[in-house]
Amino acid sequence: MEKVIRNVRDIDRADRQALEHVLGQRLRENQQVVIGIVNLDVTEPPGAEAPPLGTRGAAALPEWCNVYEGLTDEEIADLEQLILTRADLTRPSE
Repeated sequence: MEKVIRNVRDIDRADRQALEHVLGQRLRENQQVVIGIVNLDVTEPPGAEAPPLGTRGAAALPEWCNVYEGLTDEEIADLEQLILTRADLTRPSE
C-alpha cells in the first residue's frame, strides 16, 4: 500500500478546500491528511502503473459525452445561456 501524508498547515488554500469538500469536514492546522492507495484488483501484477489521469473509463463513454470538446469557456457559457432560456417554460410563447 502506498501512503501519502501531508500536514494541513502546509497545504495551500485551494487544495485544502478541495480536501475539506471531499472529506466533508473542516481541517485544522494541527492535523495531518493521510491518504492510502490500495490495489483492489488482485490480477494486476505488483508494480504495474495506473493509467494516466483522465484516461480511465474514457473508452466506455459514448461520443456525445464530449459535446463541449473544442469550445472555449465563453462559447460554453453562451450555449448554456441559450439552453437555459429555451428550457424556461414560463416565458411567453411567440
